[in-house]
Amino acid sequence: MRQRENLEKAPATVAFIDIAGFSAIADVYGDAAALDVLEVFERMVRDALSGYEPPIKWIGDEAMLSFPEPDTAIQVLGTLLQACRKESRLPLTRAGLNHGPVIRRAGDLFGSTVNIAARIAALASPGQLLATQPIAEAAVTRGILVRDLGMVALRSVAGEVPLYEIELAPSADPAWIDPVCKMHAPYSAFRRAAPQGPWFCSPRCEEAYRRSPQTYELPR
Repeated sequence: MRQRENLEKAPATVAFIDIAGFSAIADVYGDAAALDVLEVFERMVRDALSGYEPPIKWIGDEAMLSFPEPDTAIQVLGTLLQACRKESRLPLTRAGLNHGPVIRRAGDLFGSTVNIAARIAALASPGQLLATQPIAEAAVTRGILVRDLGMVALRSVAGEVPLYEIELAPSADPAWIDPVCKMHAPYSAFRRAAPQGPWFCSPRCEEAYRRSPQTYELPR
């Protein structure tokens, strides 16, 4: 494989954030309903980024964002994630952040920093933000709750990476997450299928879960 030399790299904080229950919403409620949810999410991302750089790109329901340093990323995502948790039309989100050198090309970002951020986001549970040490340190400086998750293996990444959970929005209680669409209760429309069973946002989610509970295994 040909090696490129003298590639110009610059530091950036890269974030991936998506809607945890998006595929299930499309499957259970249809593509139009999923598109409605996506448009709510897109609008909230645009609002949070007002005055900052726009998203680098959208990949389905996932936004890839770039910030010059961890502190700016924390400030923007803190606003976005708290707004998302208050929005009753939106399921829980998942996010992963990493900071390091990136290659900018044709309005996109490339490099191991980007790849690791994407792998971290894929590990996140509904309602969770995972990040590497530079972002965790910036969060601690701001007085934000950070949990050390230790060294974690990432797919296609050599060696383990120290990961941290950062609480930019209230933590999601797994017992209150609809296992199908990943909406977070309690809202008035939610109900339990049984006294000790999971919560559902609607009979349609409940029926989907009844037909195939293994499909919607938590926490993902």
